[in-house]
Amino acid sequence: MAEHDEHSSFIKTPQQLITVILLAFLVPILSIVLLVQLVVDRPRADASAMAPEAVSARLQPVGKVEFGAAGGAAAAKSSEDVVKEVCAACHSAGIANAPKLADKAAWAPRLKLGLDGLLKSVVNGKGAMPPRAGTSLSDDELAGAVVFMANQAGGNLKEPAKK
Repeated sequence: MAEHDEHSSFIKTPQQLITVILLAFLVPILSIVLLVQLVVDRPRADASAMAPEAVSARLQPVGKVEFGAAGGAAAAKSSEDVVKEVCAACHSAGIANAPKLADKAAWAPRLKLGLDGLLKSVVNGKGAMPPRAGTSLSDDELAGAVVFMANQAGGNLKEPAKK
């Protein structure tokens, strides 16, 4: 006898035969029943899910943007902090012809304008610098930063009184 007989079956016992016959009937019937249920069944929603309150709760935005002062007034930033966080980005490297910090020659003609002239340039924007240096800092914070930078470059400006 050869090792592999082409006419032999994988079913060797009567129990295997009964199992195969039962599965041959049950699997298609079960598949048909599940498909019919899938087609006939209607999706059900929770009745309270369509209530106006539930709908508005689902439609709420993820975040909110608020303009203006926050609930509690934030403390004003120090002049040095404003210069480090905002002004130094351009003025430390002289980007777009911004006078470098502590460069007396570059600041000399600007210092002749005085605090009011320098502050006006910051508030209105000058060259590549956007108005208010692209921030929402108060006039007092901007004035403090201007005085801080001008005095580093040899100016003798006095910080104005806080409003």
